[in-house]
Amino acid sequence: MRRPGQRGVVAALGTTQTLAWASSYYLPALLAAPLAAELGIPVTHVFGAFTLALVISALVGPRAGRALDEHGGRTVLRVTNLLFAVGLAALGLAQTEWQVWAAWCVIGVAMGSGLYDAAFATLVRLYPVSARNAITGITLIAGFASTVGWPLTQWGLGAFGWRGTCLGWAALHIVLGLPLHSLLPKGRVEEPPPPQAVTAADATSTTPPSASPAAAGNGVAVVLAAVFAIAWFTSTAMAAHLPLLLQAQGLSAQAALGVAMLVGPAQVAGRLLEFGFLRRAHPLLSSRFATAGHPIGVLLLALGGPLGGWLFAVMHGMGNGILTIAKGTLPLVVFGAAGYGERQGWLMAPARVSQAFAPVLFGLAMAHWGGHALWLTAGLGLVALGLLQGLALHMGRTARG
Repeated sequence: MRRPGQRGVVAALGTTQTLAWASSYYLPALLAAPLAAELGIPVTHVFGAFTLALVISALVGPRAGRALDEHGGRTVLRVTNLLFAVGLAALGLAQTEWQVWAAWCVIGVAMGSGLYDAAFATLVRLYPVSARNAITGITLIAGFASTVGWPLTQWGLGAFGWRGTCLGWAALHIVLGLPLHSLLPKGRVEEPPPPQAVTAADATSTTPPSASPAAAGNGVAVVLAAVFAIAWFTSTAMAAHLPLLLQAQGLSAQAALGVAMLVGPAQVAGRLLEFGFLRRAHPLLSSRFATAGHPIGVLLLALGGPLGGWLFAVMHGMGNGILTIAKGTLPLVVFGAAGYGERQGWLMAPARVSQAFAPVLFGLAMAHWGGHALWLTAGLGLVALGLLQGLALHMGRTARG
C-alpha cells in the first residue's frame, strides 16, 4: 500500500490524536459519576486514579520518547493503540476499585507514549525540516477532541452505559487508530533544504536567531521545562474550575458557562493565527505572545466586568492554543531534531506532573482567595514570560558570539 504524503500523515495523526485525547484525558468528566455509583466508590477516588495515570504518563514520557527516536512513530504508536485498548477494556470490565486503579495505570502508560508529544516526535523524525507546520496541522485537528469526544461519550452512556462506552472506545483504537498508524512511513522522508532563515541581525531583535544545539545547555532545558509546567498548570486549572471561578468574579451562572465555552474556539483561533501569521516568526516570539495572553486576560477581566470575562476567555484560549504548538516547535528550534523524542519526554515530565495536581492545588487556592486566585496564575504567567524573555536574550548573545 502506498504511504501517504505529509498532508495524509497530518490527517492520520490528527485523527488518532483526537481519538487518544477523547478516550483518556476527556473521559473522566462524564464517566466518573456513573462508574463510581455502580461500583459504590467515591467519585474522588476515580479522579484520584486519573491523577495517578497522569503521573505515570510523566514517568513514561522520556522512555517512550527514546523509543520513538529509535524505532519511529509507526511502531510505537501502534503499541500505544493496543495499550489504550487493553486499559479501556479493563476499565469497562472492572468490578472492584483496585481494578479501576489498575486500568488507569495502563491508560497512563498509553498516555505517556501516545498523546501530543509522541505525535510531535513522530513528525520531527519524519520531516525534520518542515515539522513546524505539520505540528500545527495536528493541533488544529485534535483541538476538537473535547468537541467530538464529550458528545460521543455522552451518547455512549445513554445507549450502552459506562461499561459499553469504555469498550467502544477500546474498539475504536483497534479498528481506527491501529490501521491509521500502520499507514505511517517507516523512516525519514526526503525533503528539500530549508530556506535561509532571517536572523535577528538581519531583521528585528524580537525574533532571536537560533542557537546551535551544542550551545543550548541544561539551563535552557530547565527554563523550557519550567515554562511548560506553568502553562500546563494554568490551562488544566482553568479547565477544571473556570465556570465557578467566573461566577466568583461576579458573572451569572449562564454567563460564566458561555464564557467558558468560548475557550475552545479561541484555542483553535490561536492555532490558526500561529499557522497564518506567526509561522515565519521564531517560536520564541509566538511563545512570548502566547504566555502573555493569560495575564492580560486576567487584567481585562478585573477591569472590564462582564465584557472582561469574554475578553479573558479569548486571550487565555488563544494563548493556550499557541503554547500547545510551541511546546513542540520551540525545543525543535533550540536543540535540533536529534534525540527530539527523549528530550521532549524529559522537558514535558514536570508539565504532566503539574497538570496532574493543578485541579486540587488551584481548588485550594480558590477556597482561600475565591476569585482572586486568578492573580496566582497571572503571576505565574508573568514568571514564564520573564523566563522566555531571558532565554531570547541568551540565544541572541550566544548566536552573536
